[in-house]
Amino acid sequence: MIIVHALLRTEWESALAKGVYKGDSLEKEGFIHCSPIEKIASVANYNFRGIKGLILLCIDESKVKSEVRWEDLYNEGREYPHIYGEMNIDSVIKTVDFEPNESGTFLLPKELEDMI
Repeated sequence: MIIVHALLRTEWESALAKGVYKGDSLEKEGFIHCSPIEKIASVANYNFRGIKGLILLCIDESKVKSEVRWEDLYNEGREYPHIYGEMNIDSVIKTVDFEPNESGTFLLPKELEDMI
């Protein structure tokens, strides 16, 4: 299954140079937040409204070396994937530009619609 993670392009470029991605939440919360493709726009609108310079990492869950757990941590009635550990760069099969529209909100990028 393909899961996605939104981050600043500069963060991804730094991870590529290091050979591994940790993200801010790994140290703070113990895992890297991810999302199913069909939920990423609503997640981004909640967490990143108006932020420019984002990209989406399309991650092949089966290639992630750290544990991936699907959990409903906030009692929302839906589970999201969380990566418990560093994410190996080679689990990313594609990156997609993820810019907000003029009102600062996000829509699912067209190139991901066929991956749902």
